[in-house]
Formats: sequence, C-alpha cells, structure tokens
Amino acid sequence: MRISAQLVIDESELQEQFVRASGPGGQNVNKVSTAVQLRFNAATSRALPASVRDRLLKLAGSRATAAGEIIIIAQRFRTQPQNRADARARLAELIERASHAPKFRRPTKPTTGSKQRRLDAKQRTGQIKQLRSRKIDAD
Repeated sequence: MRISAQLVIDESELQEQFVRASGPGGQNVNKVSTAVQLRFNAATSRALPASVRDRLLKLAGSRATAAGEIIIIAQRFRTQPQNRADARARLAELIERASHAPKFRRPTKPTTGSKQRRLDAKQRTGQIKQLRSRKIDAD
C-alpha cells in the first residue's frame, strides 16, 4: 500500500477480518459479514521511521492498543470491497498525517508598541464610560 513517494506499507503487515456490521442492510445485515476490521501493527512495522511511528500512535488515539497495534473498523458501506477500500484509505490518511512533522513554534512576545496601544485603548474606553456616568448639575 503506497502512502507517499518514500513510504510504502507491505501488504503482509495488514490483517483484515470481516465481521458483521450494525446499521442499514435489512435482513442482509444479520447474515453477511460486510464490516472490515483492519489491523496494522505500527510498533513492529519496518516501513515506518521512529518519528512517524510515534506521531502515528499519538494521532490514532483510542484506535491504537497498548501493544502499538492500530485497529480501524469500517462499516459505512453495505459491501465488503467498499468497506475494505474505506478502511485502507482511512489508514493511509492517518499515516500521511503522521508523516508530516509539525511546524516548530517559536515563542514570541508582544512588542512595546502593541502593549502601549492596548493600554491606550483601555484608557480611552475607561474615559468614555466615566463621561457617561457623570451627572451635570443644572444651576
């Protein structure tokens, strides 16, 4: 399974199991196993660099087991081939997102000018409110 130009997952690393799906399908849903349970062991995969593996397990969240296996269940469609393609596409998208390193955030501080402008604006607002509350005595 090709994820990107540099990243290819071997088919032998993917395990598929067909189970009964819930949802629409009428009587068919009780008889035919159309849902796909796709398993990919990210912890032992030779195709993934260590940094991508760590980000992938973090991104997978509850779909990842403690052993580092990612489980994707696809039951959106009524046929096995469509659910199979959906599960593989979702895994590929997850790995693609994990392969991009997040941009380093350089912490910044507000400039002196922006601090001064903020304080001036606060002062103006306070003056406007003060002017509203004053009562003028009629002599």
